[in-house]
Amino acid sequence: MRILISVLFLVILTSCLTNQKSEQVEEQWIQLFNGENLEGWDLKIAGYELNENFGNTFRVEDGLMKVRYDEYEAFTNQFGHIFYKDKFSHYKLRVEYRFVGEQAPEGQGWAFKNSGAMLHSQSAESMGKDQSFPVSIEAQFLGGHEEGERPTANLCTPGTHVTLNGELHTQHCVNSTSKTIRGEEWVIAEFVVLGDSIIHHLVDGDTVLTYTHPIIDGSGVPEGFPLADGAPLKEGYISLQSESHPIDFRKVELLDLSK
Repeated sequence: MRILISVLFLVILTSCLTNQKSEQVEEQWIQLFNGENLEGWDLKIAGYELNENFGNTFRVEDGLMKVRYDEYEAFTNQFGHIFYKDKFSHYKLRVEYRFVGEQAPEGQGWAFKNSGAMLHSQSAESMGKDQSFPVSIEAQFLGGHEEGERPTANLCTPGTHVTLNGELHTQHCVNSTSKTIRGEEWVIAEFVVLGDSIIHHLVDGDTVLTYTHPIIDGSGVPEGFPLADGAPLKEGYISLQSESHPIDFRKVELLDLSK
């Protein structure tokens, strides 16, 4: 009887320690955006030099990272990205965002309420001066029109391909199964990225898209890109987009899963 009680005690103790360890891991989030300034971030806007913040596009106000175009006369393909300084491979990324206001003058129709988080991205400093989008996996954010369906947390693939449902997927974008989100409500988007094995997209806690094995598409990369056609995309930087519609980010945080 004593042996049985001892065994049960060890089982309960082990379970408690395991749960405690799990909770500790869950708490080890890295705040990529500190809520005060753009420290730790580099930005690149097409047509401008590294960290030249044309039109004060990227700014921090009221504790939010904001993308704005009020100093633009017109949006003439000044596509921009703001990159976190560190490279990651295995992680969970959580972004809380909302689209606000009106699209910049002359912004293209497809860019209405359009932004995204670039995963496994090339670095800001490696982009060409006139390069519009980094080679990456794009987790696309979309907001809905007054009518019609327009899911968010979709997949786009600038200079890359993925495997979807067991087959190589070469189409540039694929929709998730998320609901259409209209208005200016906050959205919680999460991305579980496990190197070059599997990537999950989640919206408000629900998995809406899964794919595997991201690779380089040699025909879609800039000249001199260091990875060959078909090379696995195992790691990279994280960046957020500026595509002509104002957007706010109130949280950008990461749980490092590499250990």
